[in-house]
Amino acid sequence: MILAGGKGRRMGGVDKGLQVIAGRPMITWVLDRFAPQVDELLINANQSIPRYEHLGYRVVRDQVEGFAGPLAGLERALAMAAHELVVTAPCDSPFLPVNLVARLHAGLRDARAELAVARTGEQPHPVFCLCQRRLHADLTSYLASGGRKIDAWYASLNVIEVCFDDDADAFSNINTADELRAHEADPRFGSGPTSRLT
Repeated sequence: MILAGGKGRRMGGVDKGLQVIAGRPMITWVLDRFAPQVDELLINANQSIPRYEHLGYRVVRDQVEGFAGPLAGLERALAMAAHELVVTAPCDSPFLPVNLVARLHAGLRDARAELAVARTGEQPHPVFCLCQRRLHADLTSYLASGGRKIDAWYASLNVIEVCFDDDADAFSNINTADELRAHEADPRFGSGPTSRLT
């Protein structure tokens, strides 16, 4: 599940995933790296639905009202995905690791954990997580109680943090218009597959 369901408040209230960087909507850069790693891809969005659907993947809205954050997107993924393991990544991290899923899966398997979270240094990145679908009931209960923080939700679960210190820059995200402009010339963009979103 690519998480694109936020309001983009720090970027002026725009739909962040559709903001153009290096000539293409930001989410398409994420798709280039993320889609080859998974068997099924869903997009969580709460606005601009037709434009996201134009990418060719199933788009699902939050069931929790009020732009409740990434956990609301994860809840939909756990409810609707066809596979027993679900992985999430945000729409604003265009350089995410091309081996993200494989490494999270290895960590989950080796630790016999319920959920694997990417970490660089001492900083976990909970929106980059791989978890078992059977956690859906637990997450639904947490959201119903008013909980919204990812790390607070998984604090009681069997979690493994998977180190990505060798690729720490891959988790940089773009939150503001200034950061968007600053990344325009980043050589990591290069030339990628042509976007289907115009």
